Amino acid sequence: MNRIAFKMYLNKGQKVEYKKRHDEIWPELKKLLKEAGINEYFIFLDEETNTLFAFQKIKEGSNQDLRHSNIMRKWWNFMADIMKVNPDNSPVTKELEEMFYLK
Repeated sequence: MNRIAFKMYLNKGQKVEYKKRHDEIWPELKKLLKEAGINEYFIFLDEETNTLFAFQKIKEGSNQDLRHSNIMRKWWNFMADIMKVNPDNSPVTKELEEMFYLK
C-alpha cells in the first residue's frame, strides 16, 4: 500500500461550499477513485491559511493519472470556482514528503 499526501488551496470564504460538495460527492466519481486503487482519501482544512491537506492510501501499482477521465474533468470544472486551479481547472497541488509514519 502506498501513501501520498498533498496540499491544495481553497478560496477564502468557501469552506461551507467545499464541504457541501464533498458531502454530496458524485457516485461515478467515487467509483472512479476506487477503481484507480484509492482505498482511503482524507482531506483536512487549515482554516488559518485555507490550505487543504489531502492524504490517500493507494493500492500498489495503481494508475492515478485520472486527468483524461471525463468524470474527473467534470469534477474539476465543478470545483474551479471555489479553489485555486491550473489553466485546465485541475486543482493547484503541492506534493508533500512523508517524514514520519507510525504503524
